[in-house]
Amino acid sequence: MEVIAKSTLHTKGKLAKSGVMIVASVALLSLTGCMTGGMDFLSSAKVDRSVSTGTVPQAVVTTDTVSDETTVRNAVTSADLTKLNGQPLPWANASTGSAGVIDTIVEKSDSGEICRQFRTTRHAYDGIANFYGKTCLVGAGNWQLLSFQQDG
Repeated sequence: MEVIAKSTLHTKGKLAKSGVMIVASVALLSLTGCMTGGMDFLSSAKVDRSVSTGTVPQAVVTTDTVSDETTVRNAVTSADLTKLNGQPLPWANASTGSAGVIDTIVEKSDSGEICRQFRTTRHAYDGIANFYGKTCLVGAGNWQLLSFQQDG
């Protein structure tokens, strides 16, 4: 009598291959949902034109900026230009934490009015910026800040 045994090795190989194919198919189908969701070229979605990225709002005047302007004005007006001799003049405002360096002060006497034009940096919590301004001697020895504007 002859016994013929059936091998399960061939059947197990087919099951393993089909299992791998099923897992790969499920993974592939789930990834196609991720990739095609944002790349739907046939949709009727319109471009949102309500967003404007080319404008920068003007700096809001706060008590900190006014305090810094006053500190810079005081530094410019109290500087002895003959002793300064073109050297930079540092300033600091303890109440705001801002500081900077005045690198240019030019005094002019136009129409009997003494004015000083200056250029400074301002290092503050919101970054570093360049400013220019003008202050003039008015009345009984009082200096008035006529302009203080951010450069750029």
